[in-house]
Amino acid sequence: MRNLDATFAALADPTRRAIVARLALGDATVLELAEPFDISLPAISRHLKVLEQAGLISRERDANRRPCKLVGDALTDVAQWAEHTRRAWEERFDNLDDYLRELQAREPHPPTKEKRHVRKRR
Repeated sequence: MRNLDATFAALADPTRRAIVARLALGDATVLELAEPFDISLPAISRHLKVLEQAGLISRERDANRRPCKLVGDALTDVAQWAEHTRRAWEERFDNLDDYLRELQAREPHPPTKEKRHVRKRR
């Protein structure tokens, strides 16, 4: 598995998540990726560098273009981590369910509410 800390740190920024979402639709140039944002091209380039260092995207040379593309393996690692964590929590909740059922089975009667003596106001 890749470095999940770097992946999650890269995905913590909403601009970078939007770039990843855009690249999930297909390869794009820096100018195409920058279009929906109200930030400078150098700022977009810095975001791309973070994503590239985290292994989420790659940049290739294609004649005069440098298209960016999504690297699916990094997201697969995140999905596997999330699935592993989800299964662990489900198992814990199932164990808690079993324990609560066991406790309920031990009780001879459900607890009854005590009647409170209500004073009449004069």
